[in-house]
Amino acid sequence: MSTVRLAVDEDSGIAVVTLDRPERLNAIDLEMARELSATWQALRFDDRVRAVVLNGSGERAFCTGIDRDAVVPQPSSPYMQDDPLLDVGPKASGLWKPVVAAVEGMACGGAFYLLGECDFLVAGADATFFDPHTTYGMVSAYESMLMAQRMPYGEVARMVLMGSAERLSARRAYEVGLVSELTERGGAVAAATGCAAVIAGCPTEAVQGSVRALWAAKEAARTQAFAQAPHLIALGNLPTERQAELFAARHADFRTR
Repeated sequence: MSTVRLAVDEDSGIAVVTLDRPERLNAIDLEMARELSATWQALRFDDRVRAVVLNGSGERAFCTGIDRDAVVPQPSSPYMQDDPLLDVGPKASGLWKPVVAAVEGMACGGAFYLLGECDFLVAGADATFFDPHTTYGMVSAYESMLMAQRMPYGEVARMVLMGSAERLSARRAYEVGLVSELTERGGAVAAATGCAAVIAGCPTEAVQGSVRALWAAKEAARTQAFAQAPHLIALGNLPTERQAELFAARHADFRTR
């Protein structure tokens, strides 16, 4: 694999999955989407692994969502949409081994597909969470639905509706319950690995059954919400060309500051 790194420590039973496109702020292109799905599938069959840590390479970002240069062909019918990020999370691949996210730097937009399917989050002090969809004329559907299962409604609404103007700090994310542990900058992976080591030391069947039970508590509402997402996106998104114009204008403004 070229965009995802997997390291397994047989002694501890921990696997570390690393998003490895630091030059693109770990944005997910189609190759990374395929490799993430393949990684989760492989971990289902690896009995050495009892817990997983997910992180991003580099210091600037955990993940900044889908790569803007990724070309995703779409069916002509408004009733069908192809979203490559729907399969990037561990639960989408039926992996019921616990996954702890270690977040450093930016986590935004499509990163929530991953964070929404991790079991809990640990974050470094400089981590930030935001959702730029509305800024670029796009509906935040799947992202907001996943975050609404992890954060109070008002906090999700503020982050989603204010777009790229609103950055949720690591401290605030901890205060509202999105993040379960806050570390110093650069300490998230070590802390997440410490949690994973404790989990890996518990009886495997009990742990995996508990993960499945926790997910089942959210699954029905998530499934019903996701069923509406394609229609909301089709109705509310600006044309792709206009989205690109807004994106380019926004980044040109950043470069001139």
